[in-house]
Parts: sequence; structure tokens; C-alpha cells
Amino acid sequence: MSVLAPQTPNYKWFSCISSTVLTALFLWPVASNPATAQSPQNRELKIGVVQRFGTKVTDKLTLKALSGDRLTLRYKTPQGMATANTASIRLEIAARQLETPIVEERVVLSSHRSFESAEDSAERWCAKGIEVEIAQPFRWQVWAKRDVYNSPLVRRWLLQSLQEQGNKTAFLDTKVFQQIPQAFWVLNGFRFNRNELDVSAGKNVIEVLEQTTQEATAAEPEKAIQQTRRYGGSLHLQRNAYGTYTLVNEVPTETYLRGVVPHEIGAFSPYASIVAQTILARTYALRNLRRFAVDNYELCADVNCQVYKGLTEVYPQTDRAIGETAGLVLTYENELVDALYSAASGGVTAPFGDAWHGSERPYLRAVIDSPKNVWDLSKQSLADENNFRRFMSLKQGFNEEKEDTFRWREEASLNAIAGFLKQYFQKKQSPFAKLKTVSQVRVVERSPAGRVMKMQVDSDLGTIDIDKDEVRNAFYPPISTLFYLEPIYNADRTLSGYAFVGGGFGHGVGMSQTGSYNLANLGWNGERILSFYFPGAQVQSLNDTITFWRE
Repeated sequence: MSVLAPQTPNYKWFSCISSTVLTALFLWPVASNPATAQSPQNRELKIGVVQRFGTKVTDKLTLKALSGDRLTLRYKTPQGMATANTASIRLEIAARQLETPIVEERVVLSSHRSFESAEDSAERWCAKGIEVEIAQPFRWQVWAKRDVYNSPLVRRWLLQSLQEQGNKTAFLDTKVFQQIPQAFWVLNGFRFNRNELDVSAGKNVIEVLEQTTQEATAAEPEKAIQQTRRYGGSLHLQRNAYGTYTLVNEVPTETYLRGVVPHEIGAFSPYASIVAQTILARTYALRNLRRFAVDNYELCADVNCQVYKGLTEVYPQTDRAIGETAGLVLTYENELVDALYSAASGGVTAPFGDAWHGSERPYLRAVIDSPKNVWDLSKQSLADENNFRRFMSLKQGFNEEKEDTFRWREEASLNAIAGFLKQYFQKKQSPFAKLKTVSQVRVVERSPAGRVMKMQVDSDLGTIDIDKDEVRNAFYPPISTLFYLEPIYNADRTLSGYAFVGGGFGHGVGMSQTGSYNLANLGWNGERILSFYFPGAQVQSLNDTITFWRE
């Protein structure tokens, strides 16, 4: 196989969603060593490894070179770019007082638990002629594009217009700042106040010590938290859309995978399951480069993307899988699949639409998570409550049957449910945040794959509908949407709460990680495991005909 020249993939953006211009994407090299130095065929990714640096003035980041190495710093001066060398540098935060207060204001059109639902919402706003951008201050949000709706009058006109049309989700998020965080460092006795900094190392590995404080709660006093990570590639400190800073790791894809695969699937899992996870992780990364366009990077390092810990802990078995699958991705009709996976399906995987709003993916469909014929969905739909409860009573024949999360039961009082809902609606700035009591909760719609599609809550503010993946945000007990409710009564037969009786852990779409363990132990290879969880999809090498993502 020849090494192909760099080329731009088939990659489309919503025309009305704000995005940064992506650098060209490349093919992977033939070489199987995951530590291969960056080449044009091993595209650099931009990963936000510290997303909210400067949230507290006590935040600190210490960047260190390995023993015998030096860091190279590049930063702007009035005269142009300057360069300095040092063994380590500590980035700190100072509160910069403003002569005139800054008003930061945006129209938040909708708020979501997941990027997938936010993107679908953004597409629907686009169809109405409203230019938007997707952000993640904490929850995922769809904003009216700031450089279009760039004056208080225009923003208020937009909000009023939406409210007159009956919209109840949009709100004006306004903050007034008397001071802002300013990043700085001290080098050779001089203090540098800068909003950007590039850091590289001769050995292409940088150690990062992150120090912050956890706010006090009723149960615990404020405490200092610190963690150390090692990252391959380079680091870039930059401003984000929320007034703080992001530390971005610019790292070759194959090096990135070394920090993802062992922390997503487990370094000592059955080898074929590691192979399947590696192909999915590579596919996921390349399909999702648009997630943080508003902040000028591509992916995050936590469960909102893929867990990424750099080169802090790498393992021979996962490195081997990365090398042996170099350049392999999962596709459907020559487009990268939505490479979704979760910890456990609970015995049946979920179609895309069971978890999120948006168009269905033909390869993400309900699959009984078993190598045997334990249930026929075509004849026994799990939308039927009796069928569903009978399915949930089954304990054997499934890939996950030995896992703790295969079946679970958690109880919550009505008071606790009201408290969780109140917190949930406060984060969304919803009028329902003022609710005080809950009198009843019920599942009103279930999918043919058994997932809860809609719940209703009777409260002192009326009946509230909550759907799909928002259910796992609004109610504390369920760790998946594959559950039913059992009422719990007081001694006088009044309702006191509910038991959530369910199975699985996570959204349940795509590959079950724990399910893949069993299939690997049965002798299935990685490609066969992926075919099981993604029917109709195929593994192939990256090439310039593959579409990465389309709206």
C-alpha cells in the first residue's frame, strides 16, 4: 500500500451553524507503531484537556519537561512572537479589575444533556432561519449566533419574537463582570500576562500538574484537588467562549488513541474487545471534530467525548491493538458511522432515536445482546409493558449476565425526586425550577427496544414531560433508560416513592463494552463484534472517498 498525499475529506457543516475552519484531514501511515512520530498521514487532533482553567483564581497548571529535556514557550509580544526555554512553567490566574464593567449576554435557544440532541436542535433552528452555534458551558446549549445577534436590541427582539410564537425554552443569559480572569506566568523574574501560549518539548511529552479547589458542601469542607497527566504532542493555552481558558493538547491521532483505549475499554480486557474499541475510538474521534468549534478545538477529554488521559498510563496490549488496526475505521455506505458505545446495554441495544432526537442511523438498531436466541423482538415488542417486564426478569443467556450493571434496582422518595428535578430545571433556567412537590411519576411511552421515551411527573406546578436521555439527567436513580417503576407505599398506603427497576449502564446505543467481553471470550474477533453491534457496517482503511460526517 502506498502512503497517500494529504487530502481534504468529504466533510459538511450546517450552513447556519458557526464553525471554525478545520485543517485538512489525512490518512494514517502504514507503520504499526502507535508511538510513530507525527507525519502528514497521522492527523493532529485538538483536545481540550483542561476546559475551564481560570474558573477560580486559585487554579494552577504546572507544565514540566521530562528529565533531561526542556520546554519551548512561544508567545506574543508587541514586537512579534517570542521564544523562551525552561524546564518547567507554572500558569496561574489573577483577577483583572475592569475600568468599565463588561456585560456578556447571549440568547440560549435550548439546553440539552448531550451533543447529539443539541445538534438536532441546532438543525431545527437553522431550518427556521436562525443562525446558531453549539456550546457547552456546562450542559450542551444552542446559542443564537453571537456575531449575528450582536446587540441588546436584536437579542431582545429575537427572544420576544420566539416567546410570542409560544417558545418556552429560550432565555436571555446575562452576566455582568467587574473583573475577569487573567492567565500569567513568571519567567526569569518577569511576569507575563498573556491569553495565549504555545508549549512544546524536545521529546514531545509534557507533564501537566493541575491544581484547583473543590467548593465546600454541607457534607465536606473546601479541599484542594490535584492530578498529574503526561501528554504527547504540544500544548496550547487559549481563551474559550465562557471567559476562562482551555488548555488544548495538539496530538497525533494514533498517540491520542493510546490515552483513550485503555481508559474506555480496560487495558486487560479480552483482546478482541480491545480491537473493536480501538476501531470505534478512531472512528468516533474523526467523526466528531466539530463538537467544540465555538471554542476553537475539536474534542474534550471526558465522558462528553471519549475519556482521554494522555500518556499517563499506557499498556502493551492496547498499544498492540492500536498498531495492528492503524488506519481502520467503521463505515456505513462509505461514511464514518456514529461510533457510539456504552458500558452495558442491559440485554438489548437501543436505536439512535431511543436516546436522542435526530434522524435514525440504519446501523444503530435494536439488537438483543446475546449470542443465543433468548428473545425475538419482531414478535415480542418491548414497547408492551408486560413483555418488557418479562424480558427484564430474564437473567441468563445474555452477554452481560455476570456484570453488576446487567440488572439493578434503586429507590427514591417523592421528596428526593422533587429535589433532583428542581436541580435539573435550575440548570436549564426553566420555570419548573420553582416546583416544590411531586405527587406521581409514570412512564407514558416506551420504545420497541424497551427504552423509556417519555415520563410524566405530576407536580404542584402541573404535569411535566421529560423524554429520552434527559430522563437520566432529571432523575437520580436510573443509570440507563431501560427500566420500569414500582410504587413504594407508606404503612397507611399513601405513595412514598418509587423503585426504579432496570438494566444496563449508559445510553445503550451501539456497542456494549461489557457485552463485547463475552463475545471476545467466545472467540469472536474485533470485526465480528462490530458487525454484531453495528449491523450493515463494515471495517475499512481510511481513504479519500470516505465521508467523515454530513448534516
